[in-house]
Amino acid sequence: MNKMPAMWDMGVPGPHKAAYLERYAEPDKGWEDRAEARWPAPYWYIDTGMAALLMPLSAIDEGLDACFFGIMPEHLLPFRAEFGVPEAYDPIGGITIGYRADDLPPEGPQVAERRRGADEVIHRGHWGRHG
Repeated sequence: MNKMPAMWDMGVPGPHKAAYLERYAEPDKGWEDRAEARWPAPYWYIDTGMAALLMPLSAIDEGLDACFFGIMPEHLLPFRAEFGVPEAYDPIGGITIGYRADDLPPEGPQVAERRRGADEVIHRGHWGRHG
């Protein structure tokens, strides 16, 4: 992994489940309740994850660098206190955005070992069919 960028800004993506359920209970959505059972997956996390993915990609498109980092459970309360994150939000991580401190290659052998080839992760037309 590259060195963390010289920090310029930080984003904290975190879903607000109650706001999401409330929005989908509005008349234009056709649901009147806030039942979680309607959802095959917690889309408040999925949408937050998509936004978290776009933040670094957008920064890189602008010539900056970015680094997503997770927040370990034991650090969540101090993180919330330090940055004033309201209890209704559930931070999934942090994203630093800035200029690279150095132009360094990825560090450690584990970087290359973790990366699988496209034929291992892309299935064509049916699960298990590659290339």
